[in-house]
Amino acid sequence: MNDIEKNIRNEFIEELIRIHGCERTSLLPVLQEFQKKFFYIDEYSQQEIADKMNIHPVEVHSVITFYAFLYEKPRGRNTVRICKNIVCDFHGSNIIAKALMEELNISPGETSNDGRVTLELINCFGLCDKSPSMVVNEDVYENMDKEKALNIIRQLK
Repeated sequence: MNDIEKNIRNEFIEELIRIHGCERTSLLPVLQEFQKKFFYIDEYSQQEIADKMNIHPVEVHSVITFYAFLYEKPRGRNTVRICKNIVCDFHGSNIIAKALMEELNISPGETSNDGRVTLELINCFGLCDKSPSMVVNEDVYENMDKEKALNIIRQLK
């Protein structure tokens, strides 16, 4: 990371702390907003957040690794999650997942070469009655099939 990128991240961290404060209870909202802008929370930024909030870097790292929706590594601009539980699988989520992997040329947990899509297989969304389901960023899609899923993915590209 070059000095310009570091400065941009530092300024944003300072802005977030001005908005949320530097109490420990502010850590999660700071991390969430940081990630919305940069798509992940790199090691340098973890250290800066810890320093500016006067907490140990291990606390910042612990929160990031505890929550499944916070990331330490680069991710795509869009996160596509496919439910893989037995009910969704019975209704075709495995077919959808395979089609998306082929379309994006990636495996679960990877990001497409253009950086637009990260694909994840998730244990359960709690939508078994409307399976198979898929979540794109924060949008939920129910009663999916292969063609519907591919159309959504192609719009993201």
